[in-house]
Amino acid sequence: MKTKPVLALALAALISNTPALADDHGGPVAPKPYTTGATLTKAVQASITPDKALEILKAGNARFAADKPLKRNLKARVQATALGQFPFASVVGCIDSRAAPEVVFDQSVGDIFAARVAGNTVNEDILGSLEYASKVAGSRLVVVLGHTGCGAIKGACDDVQMGNLTSLLAKFKPAVAAASTPGEHSSHNHALVNEVTELNVKQVVQRIRDQSPILKGLEDEGKIKIVGALYDTSNGKVTWY
Repeated sequence: MKTKPVLALALAALISNTPALADDHGGPVAPKPYTTGATLTKAVQASITPDKALEILKAGNARFAADKPLKRNLKARVQATALGQFPFASVVGCIDSRAAPEVVFDQSVGDIFAARVAGNTVNEDILGSLEYASKVAGSRLVVVLGHTGCGAIKGACDDVQMGNLTSLLAKFKPAVAAASTPGEHSSHNHALVNEVTELNVKQVVQRIRDQSPILKGLEDEGKIKIVGALYDTSNGKVTWY
């Protein structure tokens, strides 16, 4: 029985409008080169190395800081990712309203995993999420993204005690204790806050390695990278370490 022309056209239109059907299900795929701003598929994700993932984020932040973000059709992106997601990176960021990873790195729907908590720290829930992102979903990079003027860091410097916030701020006390900036140990000492912020990012990066054998193993095998970064709320730029 011959397929009716109308039905054939409808099927062709369906496939063309849902690119995830073409290469995102049913086993291994041939890697396809990454194109800036394009929807991520399994084949494209397969071509992205940890170094390339870092390069993509750096380029995105450069666009953001220069006020030249990519123009995207978000509705089309939603439709294209409806059947699956293939992010290339995972970001542990702060809840601060000025430091959303998707915005800071000029990324879009389906591009990155984002775990956010005050002070960009980790616990077993976030570590489990990162393990899923890297081991199962194929993310190539883990970024711990701190930012200047962080209220959580200031609260830890001031030894704030308030409900459930008390135990959260305790996670930043090792960074406060390790700081060598002279002067008052409080949020009024801006140099101290800056140092503690950077130390906290570096300590969280190490904590991820120490507390997640899965992520440490993937990094040792060269399948992912775990890096720290700091977003400057005054100029929009990210520095890396």
